[in-house]
Amino acid sequence: MALLTSLVISVSVGNYQKQLVSRFTSQIQSQTGTNGGWIHISTILNSKGARSRTKSRSTMCSAVNMESYEQPKQVWIWTENKQVMTTAVERGWNTHIFTSDNKDLADEWSSIALINPLFIGDGEIVDSENKKVASFSELSTPEQLQQLQPDDYEAKNVVISLPNWQVIPAENIIATFQGSQKTVFAISKTPSEAQLFLEALELGLGGVILKVEDVEAVLELKNYLDRRNEARNLLGLSKATVTRVEIAGMGDRACVDLCSLMRPGEGLLVGSFARGLFLVHSECMESNYIASRPFRVNAGPVHSYVAVPGGKTSYLSELQTGKEVIVVDQSGQQRTAVVGRIKIEKRPLILVEAKLQQEPENQTFYSILLQNAETVGLVCPCQGTKPTKTAIPVTSLKVGDEIMVRIQGGARHTGIEIQEFILEK
Repeated sequence: MALLTSLVISVSVGNYQKQLVSRFTSQIQSQTGTNGGWIHISTILNSKGARSRTKSRSTMCSAVNMESYEQPKQVWIWTENKQVMTTAVERGWNTHIFTSDNKDLADEWSSIALINPLFIGDGEIVDSENKKVASFSELSTPEQLQQLQPDDYEAKNVVISLPNWQVIPAENIIATFQGSQKTVFAISKTPSEAQLFLEALELGLGGVILKVEDVEAVLELKNYLDRRNEARNLLGLSKATVTRVEIAGMGDRACVDLCSLMRPGEGLLVGSFARGLFLVHSECMESNYIASRPFRVNAGPVHSYVAVPGGKTSYLSELQTGKEVIVVDQSGQQRTAVVGRIKIEKRPLILVEAKLQQEPENQTFYSILLQNAETVGLVCPCQGTKPTKTAIPVTSLKVGDEIMVRIQGGARHTGIEIQEFILEK
C-alpha cells in the first residue's frame, strides 16, 4: 500500500472538455486584406453547433492564452531506502509514508532530515499525533470502482490503491470526484505509472505516492514534474522588425507533426541562430489551397535550432518520434508537446532577417529560413484584445513588419546554453 500527494483540482473535467472543444470549433474566418495576414474571430456555438464562416486563412490575436486549470501536483514517498529518502528530501519531497509497525525507522529518519512522517494503517493514514490525514482503500474489482462515491470518505484526502489496473480506473476516479473538493492520490511503483495517474483525462489525479527503493525513480519523476511546471511559466518574447526578406533557393525543410493540436497564435520557436528564435505559426488555419493541419509546424530547413524543454535547443534534423518540443503562443504561454513525425523534403526557401524594436542602436540581426509557401507564417505581436493579425504568411512578409522572437544566449553545447564567445553569421 502506498500514499498519494494531495491536490485540489478547481476546474471540472466536463467544463474543461467543453472549453477544449470550443478552442477548435468556435472560429470564424474573415478576409481583411491587411498585408495578406491571417485573421481569426472567436464566436459562440449555438445549440445546434452552427457557426458562421467566411473565406480566409487567419486568426485574431484573442484569447489564445492557456488557462491555468490545475494546481501543482504533490508527491509523497514510500520507501525503506535511506538514499531514496535523502534524494527525495533534497528535491523538496518531505512527506514520507511508513507502515504503522515501522515507527522506529520514522523516528530515525526524522532525527537526520526534515520530513513529515505519515503512517498507513487499516483504512486510514495518520500523522505522528495520530490525527487522520487521509482515507485509504484498495480497488481491485470493477464492482468496487462502480460503487466508489466521494461521500463515502470522511477525510479531505483519499488514497487509492489500484493493484491490477491503471488507466480506466484513474479516469473514472477523476470523473467521480470532480467538484467534490477532495484530493485523490494513487499509489505508483514506477515513474511511468505516476505519470499515467497525473495525466489521466488530461487533468490527472491530485497526486501520487511513489513507492520505490530506487533513487533513479525519484530523479525521473522529479524531472518529469519540472518539465510540467516549466510550462506554467511565461516565456519572454520580444517584438522585432523585419529588415530583410529574400528568396534563398532550395533546401531540405522539416515539417514537425505533433501529437497535440495547436490553436491560433501558437507555434514553435525556430531560428538559424540560437541567440534569436522566431515564433513560427502552426498550420491550424484553413486556406483556399489546403485543409488545416493544426498538429503541424512547417519549421524550416534541417540546420535550424528549435526550442525544447529544459531551456535547451535541438536541431530540426535531430527531432524524431517521441521527442518533446515547446509550443508557445503570442503572450509567451508555453507547454510541451510530443513529436509524432518529422517530414523532410526538398522545398524552395525564403530568408527572413529581423532586429529588436526596443534597441535601435543594437545592430544584432536574427535570421530564419522557411519554406516559401502561403501556409507558412510568423507570429506577430498581440495588440490588446482588438482584432488584429495573428501571423503573417512569409509570402506576404515585407520589411517593416512586426514579428515575435525569443532572445537568449547564443553559445550552445549539445543544446545546453554555455558562457563562451561565439560568432554566428
